Amino acid sequence: MDYAATGQEALSRIAEASDLDTLEALRVEFLGKQGSISGLLKTLGKLDPEARKVEGPKIHGLRESVSDALAARKDALETAALDARLADETIDLSLPAPEAPRGTVHPISQVMDEIAEIFADLGFSVATGPEIEDDWHNFTALNMPESHPARAMHDTFYFPDRDAQNREMLLRTHTSPVQMRTMLQQGAPLRIIAPGRVYRSDSDATHTPMFHQVEGLVIDKQVHLGHLKWTLETFLKAFFEREDIVLRLRPSYFPFTEPSVEADIGFTLIDGKRVIGGDPSKGEGGWMEVLGSGMVNRRVIEFAGLDPNEWQGFAFGIGIDRLAMLKYGMDDLRAFFDGDVRWLSHYGFSALDVPTLSGGVGTPA
Repeated sequence: MDYAATGQEALSRIAEASDLDTLEALRVEFLGKQGSISGLLKTLGKLDPEARKVEGPKIHGLRESVSDALAARKDALETAALDARLADETIDLSLPAPEAPRGTVHPISQVMDEIAEIFADLGFSVATGPEIEDDWHNFTALNMPESHPARAMHDTFYFPDRDAQNREMLLRTHTSPVQMRTMLQQGAPLRIIAPGRVYRSDSDATHTPMFHQVEGLVIDKQVHLGHLKWTLETFLKAFFEREDIVLRLRPSYFPFTEPSVEADIGFTLIDGKRVIGGDPSKGEGGWMEVLGSGMVNRRVIEFAGLDPNEWQGFAFGIGIDRLAMLKYGMDDLRAFFDGDVRWLSHYGFSALDVPTLSGGVGTPA
């Protein structure tokens, strides 16, 4: 067989291949399982040893030359296709870059991070607990036995089944159970905040069935109401990023604190709108309730297994959603949970806007 002529014909056809599909068809024709050159390799087994020594190198040389030619032509065709594509796909650098898709941090998440950053600077750690709570941790251990009228204030979501200790199960109505669980686990002294979701059966422009709270708790020796007032003032000044925050404490009632106080902050009216800051007694404005607080009730300390004659402390509860509304000028709490992309793009925060006390805890995106 004239291997030189066969090889020359194959190389000529490969060089004339105009596209990759044609080239692939030639590869199959020559080197595929049923290809002509593959068929020649199969004939070597039928030859005697002397003939195989002569014919073998010629067939293998033919196969190598065809294989090399196929690879070289494929590389040339791919390079030509890339060059044509680059010549066709031009970029006008004078055009504005298209807006890249981006997500935003929800205002609630941002405010929770702001609060945690401020209290971390004051030496508080973050504690968490279950959202499905038992009746004892949610009410009884916080000085609210079954007959206590304060339970009616919470509009609780109860589950039909009880736990292994025959306690009623419910969606927690506040994050105060985290305080009790942490005291039972860690003892005293203690300085924590407990942010998280809570649930109550209520819904209007300023209330939703699920909302967010952060509870604060300090247990130590020689703690008094003055420490509570200083802590709240320091937090509110850092959160609203104003030094003219004026805090007013009013007597109130909470079963788990005694004495209990409501904390109000002053606001002024500018163009008919409330602006946090300023002393209402010196001009037009008023007071706005922002949180409840007080000294931890002795019975709660006893329930936590601590001696109330040795340990005392203060606690406070803040509505995160309400603080977000006050700080960022939001009118309707229900919009927080609508999932409206337009609302999120307006009020949302860039993921890079991480709250820090040095860089600011409330810089909008």
